[in-house]
Amino acid sequence: MGLMDILQNYVNTGNAAPAGDAHNHFDQVATSAPPQVVSNGLADAFRSNNTPPFGQMVGQLFGNSNPQQQAGVLNQLISGLGPGVVSALGGGVLGRMLGGAGTSTPQLTPDQAAQLTPDQVQQIATHAEQHNPGIVDTVSGFYAQHPQLVKTLGSAALTVALASMANRMKG
Repeated sequence: MGLMDILQNYVNTGNAAPAGDAHNHFDQVATSAPPQVVSNGLADAFRSNNTPPFGQMVGQLFGNSNPQQQAGVLNQLISGLGPGVVSALGGGVLGRMLGGAGTSTPQLTPDQAAQLTPDQVQQIATHAEQHNPGIVDTVSGFYAQHPQLVKTLGSAALTVALASMANRMKG
């Protein structure tokens, strides 16, 4: 089954799950579709009223990530905020980890990132989205590079992402 055949199942579904397996379909689409299409589909899933809030999904993904992925997403989140905002996030834990990074954009190491909990990352992601709504697109681009990790969000989020990708590619 080709990319467009798979996506056709999701065109105009109204985010209802079509017959089929969203996990397998997402695998096939994520490896065949242009990265920007996958990223846009994920952004739409993160913003959808049919999925949990952005912060909650990022916290879940963080909890299922390896330390390198954890550092990667956290560095994406903090790059969209100013250092002053970053120091107060995560109950001040980021500020302590980064040692008051001053005016430069701080970078967390995998070891530092692994010290945070999914709940702390959920709070950071929620705060980041409130201060910079475009962070959803940035984080979506990051996760588009990790489709196996995205599958841990479950069928509802994958269905929304696939429907978005289908509707973008048909147009």
